[in-house]
Amino acid sequence: MKISTVNIEERKKLVLKAGDTVRVHQKIVEGDKSRIQIFEGLVIGRKHGDEAGGTITVRKVIDGVGVERIFPFYSPNIAKFEVVRKSKTRRSKLYNIRDKAAKEIRRKMKNIINAKEPVEVAEAPAETK
Repeated sequence: MKISTVNIEERKKLVLKAGDTVRVHQKIVEGDKSRIQIFEGLVIGRKHGDEAGGTITVRKVIDGVGVERIFPFYSPNIAKFEVVRKSKTRRSKLYNIRDKAAKEIRRKMKNIINAKEPVEVAEAPAETK
């Protein structure tokens, strides 16, 4: 008896940890058409492990705005998880990335404001006849 269209054993073997960069292929149904949309970003957390309700949180930055999406690990709407890059982290949840990004943006804004200060121009000497 098959309950879900997801290959659960295959998903259990997939090791996704915080710090990995992944591409999530998600099935989107619009009316009578369906398509696959890819969301690529950094895994900042995984909750509930290999349980049926396990989720991963993926974060990416689009036009300077951070976007986070939570994907159910065993959802039939997820076509596949593709690991782009693995990295070693010392934390299991990388929620501090949010604050780090905000600090970086504030620092850049400060640099822009400092760069727009008026610049003094030396006057050219007057002509003498």
